[in-house]
Parts: sequence; C-alpha cells; structure tokens
Amino acid sequence: MVGNSNDPELIETTPDAPPASGAPAASPPRRKARPPRKKAPTVVPTTDDAALPSSLSGPETDQKSESPTPPDSSPLAAAGTVAPAAAATPTRTTTPSPGEFSRRVSDRSELASEALEQIDRLTNIALGQFSGGLSPASLAMAYLDWSVHLAASPGKQWQLAAKATRKALRLGTYALSAVMTGKAEPTIEPLPGDHRFDHPGWQRFPYNVIYQGFLLNQQWWHNATTGIRGVGKHSEAAVSFMARQILDMLAPCNTPLLNPEIVESSIKEGGANLVRGAKFWHEDFLRSLRDEKPAGSETFKVGENLAITAGKVVFRNSLIELIQYTPSTTTVHREPVLMQSAWMMKYYILDLSPRNSLVKYLVDRGHTVFMISWLNPGPEHRNLGMEDYRRHGTLAAIDVISAILPERKIHAVGYCLGGILLTITAAAMARDGDNRLASITLFTTMTDFTEVGEINVFMDASEVTLLEDMMWEKGYLGHKQVSGGFQLLKSADLIWSKMVREYYLGHREPMFDLMAWNADGTRMPFRQHSELLRRLYVDNQLFQGKYLVGGRAISISNIHVPIFAVAAVADHVAPWRSVYKLHLQSDATELTFVLTSGGHNVGIVNEPGHPHRSFQMTVCRAEETFLDAETWKAQAPTYAGSWWPAWQDWLARHSTGTVAAPAMGAPEKGYAPLADAPGTYVFQQ
Repeated sequence: MVGNSNDPELIETTPDAPPASGAPAASPPRRKARPPRKKAPTVVPTTDDAALPSSLSGPETDQKSESPTPPDSSPLAAAGTVAPAAAATPTRTTTPSPGEFSRRVSDRSELASEALEQIDRLTNIALGQFSGGLSPASLAMAYLDWSVHLAASPGKQWQLAAKATRKALRLGTYALSAVMTGKAEPTIEPLPGDHRFDHPGWQRFPYNVIYQGFLLNQQWWHNATTGIRGVGKHSEAAVSFMARQILDMLAPCNTPLLNPEIVESSIKEGGANLVRGAKFWHEDFLRSLRDEKPAGSETFKVGENLAITAGKVVFRNSLIELIQYTPSTTTVHREPVLMQSAWMMKYYILDLSPRNSLVKYLVDRGHTVFMISWLNPGPEHRNLGMEDYRRHGTLAAIDVISAILPERKIHAVGYCLGGILLTITAAAMARDGDNRLASITLFTTMTDFTEVGEINVFMDASEVTLLEDMMWEKGYLGHKQVSGGFQLLKSADLIWSKMVREYYLGHREPMFDLMAWNADGTRMPFRQHSELLRRLYVDNQLFQGKYLVGGRAISISNIHVPIFAVAAVADHVAPWRSVYKLHLQSDATELTFVLTSGGHNVGIVNEPGHPHRSFQMTVCRAEETFLDAETWKAQAPTYAGSWWPAWQDWLARHSTGTVAAPAMGAPEKGYAPLADAPGTYVFQQ
C-alpha cells in the first residue's frame, strides 16, 4: 500500500521517486519493526537506465541518427536500433526489484522468504478474480467508514427516514392519481442523459408507477451514500458507486415483464425478438469463450478500409514503428506534425475511414505528418517502464524526424496517455534546453490527477496493489480488463441498456469503424502501468513538480511553446475540468483551450460536416488573468461544427511558411522506407 513518503520503512514506487515535502508524519507503529536482515546491495539500473528483458526484440534495421546525443546502450536499444535520445548520464543506485513496489522492509523481513511473498500475491490474485478486479479490502474499508459514521449520525438517520416517508407518500399519491384519472404529473424526472425510460409505454399504468418508484428509490440511495459527516471522499465515492451499480442492475427496464417496450415488441412480433436476442447472446457467448472480437468487426480490416492513408514506415525499433505519410500536395508547411496515441490503443483512431481520418485531413491541407505505432507488449515485456516509452518511443521519433527533416521544429501531438507522455517528454526537453518542438497539442489529456472522476474508485492504494498483483501474474494489463473497468463507469448505457436492446428487443447495433477500433485493443506492460498509476494517479508527481526524469524533477511550467488543449464535455476518462487545470501549470506563450461536444473518443474523432457538433474555444496568453472552469464555460464563445478546422488553422499560423513536399524517409541517413503504412505492429494481437 502507499503510505507516507517520510516513513523510513516505505519502499518507493520507483527508484527515483522523491520524498514528499510537507507530508504529514506517519502514525507510530504498535511495536518497533524488526530491522531487515543485512544483504549485499543489489545494483540495478535507475528508471532512466532500466534493464529490459533480453527477449525483447523486433525487426532490426541498420539505421542511425545524426542526433548529437550519446548512443543508448540499454538492452531495448540493442534489440532494435533506436535513434539516440538526449538523457542524463546513467547512474546506478541500490533499489528493490520492480515486484516490491508496495512491500515494507519490515514485512519482507518477517516473511523472510520469496515463497511466502508469492503466497500473498497469489491470494490477492485469487481475491481479484473472484471480485472482478475490485479490491475487497478497499470496498470493506469504504463500507466500514460509511456505516460507522452513518451509525454515529442520528440527525442524518432522521433525515433519511423523513425522506423515505415523504417519497413513499409522493409515490402513493401519484399511484392513486394514475389509477383514478389515468393521468398524473410525474413526481420526479430522470437525470439528464438517462434515456432508459423514454419509451411512451412508461407513461401508462402500472409502468409509470414502477419507474417513478425506481427513480425515487435511486434518489434516496444517493442521499444515503453522500453527505455524511466524517466519511472520506474516496469512501463516499466507492459506496455511492457500488450503490449505483446495484441500482443500475436492478432497474425495472432490465426485466422483460416490467419493461413496456419489451412487452409490446414481444406481443407484436410473437416473441421473434426474444429468439433473435437469444441467438445474439449465444453468438456473443461463444465469441467470448474463444476470445474473439465482437460480431461485425470482421467487416473492418486494417489496411483495407481502416488506416488506409498512404505512407511508409521509415523507422522501427523494438517499441515503435514511425510512419511518414505521403504528401498529397506539392508544397507543405515547413514544420512537420508528430502524432502519438496512448499505447493502450492502436494509433489508427486518428486514421480511421477516409471520411473521418484526422491524419488525412492534415495531409490534404499541406502538413507533413508522422505517426507513432506502438508495439503490443506481451509477457516478455513486463519490465518496460515509463522511461522506456519516453526515450525509445517519443524521443526516438523526435530524433528520427530531426534527422529526416533537419533544421525544422516539430508540432507534437499527444492523445490521452500519449499526451501525458508527450508532456513529460516536452518538460524534460525544455529543462535540458532542447528546443526542437514548435508547439504541443494535447487531446483529452490530464496533467493533474487530484480529480479524475469516478475512475478514482479504482485508484486507492489497495486497488492499485491488487492491480499490480494481477498484472504481475501475466506481465501485462489486458485490454478486456481496461475496457471492463471503463464500462462500469457508465454501466447503465454500456452494459444494461445494450443488453436490453440486443438480447430482449433483438436489435443488433450495427458495427462501425470506431466500434471496430475499440474492439482492437492492446496490452500495457506490468512495470509501466504500475508506474503510471502510482507516480501519476496516486502520488500526482507531475502536477507537484516531483516527477523525475534523468534523476531530476521536471516542471510543466518550463514549457514555453504554444499549447493547444482539447477536452470533451462528456469525457468520463479525462474529465474536462481536470484537463482545464493545465492552466494552473502552464507558462506557455499562449494556451488555446477547446471544449468539444462528445466523449473521450467521439470528441476527438470529430470530422467536419457531422451534425449536432459544437465546441467552445478561448486563448489564454501570458500575463492574462486565470478563470476558473465554471466561469470559463459560462463566458467562452460557442462555435457550431467541428474543432478540426480551427486546430488546422492554428497549426498553420504557428508554422514558418511552406516548402516543397519532402521525400519519404532519408535513405542516405539510414532511414529508408521499410514497409507500407500501416506497418506491422498495428496487426499484433
């Protein structure tokens, strides 16, 4: 578990994690911890020089870089030649192994055996599998916190009893009016965005009484799980979240006999809808057992009708392929664009179908676009860390582009976790005087992790430890586990309403390109994801200026190039108010902030011409007054349509003119085209 960073017994999450300044003192232990047995110190690399498995390999190429930085001697670079990256001189230090993130020295001393350590891990893994990946300890502590404080709050109990009585009287009055007159004014309306009771049949007796009773009950449980004096924020969020999960599961719309839409459809079709639904369920069940993609995804194939923008792979190492897209104009803007998505998603969300490809949109408007395509890691890549992704991913791509197009700065673009990695890379470059970036664009990227929305339920120390143990067993975090967690955040829409629509009403939602991409997931290495969770989500080191790169802290305030940040109103992965907090850290010459309609993915895949799209946009320049998020939203102008044209115009304005379209790669410098886009890594399953 994560404890006080001033606790001398606590082992840091990573070798270079700094002590938390101003942290509260740890409570005294019940007994003095027995000192650990003396052992010869184990010398392992720091985060910047982390040893990686020798089995990590990829197609090798005889490539070189003209970057003046010293060559990289890590095993990852040896597995596939990597363009040199600017980095501090590697240092050595004595640290625990990566598997000992959350152990205390005294605990390991008492166990005195690696075998007993494994017993603890295996027990935690078994509990996690039984609980669906949720920490039983975390939930138990949250419910204990809630129940004890509720028991000690007679005033709150009286309030809840009074509310229950009033709601029962309101429901009784409504039911009597509905029976006597056939019409009754609803006593409560569904929450905004809740469309489960939109069907006209819910306004007829007895269904109207049923759904009104459910909404009143749902409201009462919200009151019962929130606003209790003394309950911790995380405990309140966890208890409220679990109560909502149970209510969403037991909602009357999920029961065929209580749902008028299902009843009407069954009568009208003579039960054919239920037969179709049973077939759909059987097909989905078999696909799940065979670990196959959802039905209909086979109609979308990468390289055929997805990710078909013409280009060449001009660089490959054991972590990335770098794609350079073929110009479609005779002249291009001088500064190239480097795009990187999160490594937990395949890059072609930015190059879907021709009609909604952001890559094609930029290429057709005279931009030279490069794209990072990430390796899909397996168990053998378990020790890849954040620093490996920075040096051999983002920074390696920057080095290659600088060699292919020398004397040109780069417009760097990061999406989600790719944006976090880009921010870390840019801050380190700014600290070290590396000025190769012309601008930074961040899509749905958080840099402050104090308010991460409902995903915070999965971010306490107990839950992170459980995730670490489950990843330790496999060496990675699987795509299904990630997507399952995100589905829980909107279970009413993504789980239960989908079940009703497909299995009870017999309407299979047609597959489209974004859904096919979403089913084509990737994995995340054990070490990298553990570092991401602990250093960023739990300890919030990046926002606090404690994140170390090369043994030295970095600060976002060192980034002075223009920044273009995009957030989405309905984003439950990176809530827009948290994304907006970039204003508190940025010292850029100008920060353009866009709030677009849609969610985490739809808000970005937001091609022009799509109806019902809009966005708000403002520019905050140096020395201008900061506005809080709510004031900003109330005052920022709203524009109809897609934000893509505004961003492309911004890129053009921050470029330094046009030049002739470049050739593909630079064979004379060792960067000859290796393969056609979309490359090979994108096909890894």
